[in-house]
Amino acid sequence: MADTNNKVTLPVFITGGCGMVGTHLVDHYHAKGETVLATYYTHPTTRLEESIHKAHYVPCDVRDKATVDKLIDEYRPEIIFHLAAQSYPTVSWEKPVETFDINVNGTIHVMEAIKRIRKTTPSYDPIVLIACSSAEYGSSLLVPENLPANEDVPLLPLHPYGVSKVAQDLLGYQYFMNDGIRSIRVRIFNTTGPRKTNDVVSDFTKRTVLWEKQQIDKITVGNLHTKRAITDVRDLISALLLLSEKGVAGDVYNVCGSSIYEIQDIVKIIEQVIGKTLATETDPQLLRPTDEPIIWGDASKLIAATGWQQTYALETTIKDMIDYWRTIL
Repeated sequence: MADTNNKVTLPVFITGGCGMVGTHLVDHYHAKGETVLATYYTHPTTRLEESIHKAHYVPCDVRDKATVDKLIDEYRPEIIFHLAAQSYPTVSWEKPVETFDINVNGTIHVMEAIKRIRKTTPSYDPIVLIACSSAEYGSSLLVPENLPANEDVPLLPLHPYGVSKVAQDLLGYQYFMNDGIRSIRVRIFNTTGPRKTNDVVSDFTKRTVLWEKQQIDKITVGNLHTKRAITDVRDLISALLLLSEKGVAGDVYNVCGSSIYEIQDIVKIIEQVIGKTLATETDPQLLRPTDEPIIWGDASKLIAATGWQQTYALETTIKDMIDYWRTIL
């Protein structure tokens, strides 16, 4: 399509299009026969070759204001899924400045690009969904009375990543209040699925396949007694799409699964999927000094607004992840 300035437009723009969530969002639109604009960074967390043909992919570091400006101005997307982030808490301790630069300044660049376009095209009015995080709640999740955590629970993050996500979250709010940019903040709880790396389910399923292939002789584990509500990435995609249609601009929504699993339950499900008993060993280096006993959010606001429902059981998620690792390892 084209706008009144004769610009070629793509209606959907996905920053961080080669992150785990971004690739599944691209999958959704590709399956519908729709082309979207998606960005990737130099070292994506997924395999670029799996997705590059499914969208109009362009390289972009969201810290590069000029490139962000150019892309939004050139394509004038109607929906922006702002997913690009440094998303690992452990990395944020090692690289706090980089974490803030990507997560905070990257968000500012997206919002400022919209403001600049409006100076000449006041009618430009995209919806911007900002991928925020349950890490914003931090120590509030240590208080049993706060669980499951709703959107009004205090934001008390425990690491630089969580702080950066609070800043990103509140930036979305202030750009809505002051500039009328239709931002929707999405606080995402533990989410996993095929292409995920560096979470407990992806680590366990990957090590299981390496163990099957006799490349390792045991599965190293950390604390098996913490509890997590876990959502399949494809259910998260459903929530994001519903919010892009039915979410209230300026508001915030939790996305969280309703079932809570003790981490040792994941091991048992993997054993059921592969039909074998795993050889496990606790690795002290995998034990975290501040590991929340339970992470569980209240998604009732999302459900009331959109009718969102989970459709993927954890058993299905784990089977699909094992199948994925088997194809690439």
